[in-house]
Amino acid sequence: MNAFKNNIYSYLGVVGQYLIPIYQRTYSCEKEQCARIWSDIVNLYQCKGEGHFVGSIVRIDELSAAGYQRSMIIDGQQRLTTFTLLLTALRDYASIHNDCGVNPDKITNTLLLNQYETGYDKYKLLLTQSDKDILIKKIERIPITENLKSRVLDNYNFFAGQIAKLEISPANLYDTIGKLQIVDIVLDRQYDDPQSIFESLNSTGMDLKDSDLIRNYMLMGLNASAQINVYNNIWRPTELLFNYEHQNELMNNFYRDYLTMKIGRIPIKNEIYKEFKTYRANCGMSINDLCQDIYKFAKYYADIYFCRSDDSEVLKSLYEDMKTIRMDVSYPFILKVYDDYNKGLITVEDLQEILRLCVSYIIRRAVCNIPTNSLNKTFAIIKGHICNDDYLNSVKVFFIMLDSYKEFPNDERFISSFLERDIYTMKRCRYVLGQLENWDNKSVVSAESLTIEHIIPQNQHLSADWKAMLGEDWSEIQKKYLHTIGNLTLTSYNSEMSDSSFEEKLDMDGGFKQSALRINKYVIMQSKWSKKQIIERAEQLGEIAKKIWSYPMLSEDKIAPYRKIDDTAPQYSINSYDQLNAYNTILFEKLNTRIFSLSTFVKREFRKYHVAYKADTVFVSLVIQSKGIRVFINMNYNMVIDPKGITRNVTEVGHLGTGDVEIFFDSLSDIDDVMIIIEQAFQLQDVDL
Repeated sequence: MNAFKNNIYSYLGVVGQYLIPIYQRTYSCEKEQCARIWSDIVNLYQCKGEGHFVGSIVRIDELSAAGYQRSMIIDGQQRLTTFTLLLTALRDYASIHNDCGVNPDKITNTLLLNQYETGYDKYKLLLTQSDKDILIKKIERIPITENLKSRVLDNYNFFAGQIAKLEISPANLYDTIGKLQIVDIVLDRQYDDPQSIFESLNSTGMDLKDSDLIRNYMLMGLNASAQINVYNNIWRPTELLFNYEHQNELMNNFYRDYLTMKIGRIPIKNEIYKEFKTYRANCGMSINDLCQDIYKFAKYYADIYFCRSDDSEVLKSLYEDMKTIRMDVSYPFILKVYDDYNKGLITVEDLQEILRLCVSYIIRRAVCNIPTNSLNKTFAIIKGHICNDDYLNSVKVFFIMLDSYKEFPNDERFISSFLERDIYTMKRCRYVLGQLENWDNKSVVSAESLTIEHIIPQNQHLSADWKAMLGEDWSEIQKKYLHTIGNLTLTSYNSEMSDSSFEEKLDMDGGFKQSALRINKYVIMQSKWSKKQIIERAEQLGEIAKKIWSYPMLSEDKIAPYRKIDDTAPQYSINSYDQLNAYNTILFEKLNTRIFSLSTFVKREFRKYHVAYKADTVFVSLVIQSKGIRVFINMNYNMVIDPKGITRNVTEVGHLGTGDVEIFFDSLSDIDDVMIIIEQAFQLQDVDL
């Protein structure tokens, strides 16, 4: 590897060509980045600076013939393309404004084209795929189809607009561009590994996304002809499944969900590429087959994300529900189910019912205000519980048997919360009201075009009419029921209704009596509105809610085969431990109470040698000893914050508990210090305190 200081003009001024390999991402520099580059140039001119470093460009040179050099750009195509677009825009401005002090032909023949070459060889920079044709057309001044979406066009137009403002004169702009400096890095084909260079650049903070690294890793492992075939027929079609504006973000999310589905656990966000390489090494698929598999699941993912379905309008509607309630945590599981549907393992009706169950699970938990931060793990592991011979029932059983903070709330708990919950402040409030309106309704109403109306107004200073209607407890009634489902509805006349009396809301132009919404049917039948009516309406809506977001009902005989009961397993209790005595019993009871106080989700298991406490996983375990209790904390010793120095690293020491951090607890006066360490381990669990 050799590195040289260079500037933009000398870099582009060589007789030769810079090629972007087919495995590289397309040009993706955004307007904000171009704006920063423009600002840097203007500041450099105004400050009369001698130079400005704009980054490095990494290349591998190919053998040149007759002085013509070809270089493969390994990193830096974004900045090289951006400066080429800036120079093209400056050239085009100078072509129209002959007296601006810039020679357009000089730019064309020294920085954009190799004057004496023909065909593709004459272009200094040759991009990949559609980017290539668009850049060539801009350089050659060939008209481009209107409404074509391209970063190349967007950024050319940005620079053309900035130049036309004359914030800096064209002549000064040309001179200042010449002061932009780069580090020109040339790799040695024999000794330098391009993929390792990519990974190194990524680790030092260069703008390489996981999707970029994965594409490079996959395609660089193929020979040139195979690269072209796989890219054109599989990889590029995969990228085109994702929309123009958010392609990188969506593809990164897809790869994380794809890996979660495949390996049954969630990769850490900044280790997706590392996890992908491990999966690739162990999956047993060729690069071509793995690319095909990625393409297949990317099509599923795009259908779900963009709410498309050629099979069923019901599926499309369910995907829209999933998008509305932001149910992307379920995507790894849904990808698996969608694939099984395409394999013929389940019917479209089964697929629809499973999606409904997933939606119900999310909504019921939201209404019951159950913490959401374990949902991704729950959906990641469902596939391991599916029985192909009893597919739908096995999914239902999985949901039914979830407990504690992962539970699928049953009808009793759901309705209890639904009637009293503050629905208005839920992010999904409009969705909930819209679903209640559209239940069993052939004429579907778009809730997005309507506003949420409080029947009893939100204004704390209610009118005399409202106070009289609500009675002497009007303030308590308003406070308790204002945001509950019984007092909420949908309307197109929210501003007109405002703080009007109930009679006015009924009879006014656009009022409830003129509303065609089914959700208002109960309301228009009332002559007054108070606590009684709110409760009655809430109960009616609750009955509908149970049907919309239904619980996975199965008979016990269907569930029984899935219950894992081992009658032969030994049963332990606190009295199972030989060294238990009066003193350590007191220590245990006090510590046990404090651990349980962390959360209602904490569970205790008496095991053969220790007592384990778990939420998502075991976070602390206690080993009863004659003179005290050995407390084992399940976390990395280097992560522990231990102001009193009471912990010991037992990573390399044999012990009976779960965890690599040990505390010996033998005095009640130390219990607060012990709990400080235990709480740190609990904070790492996927539940809220």
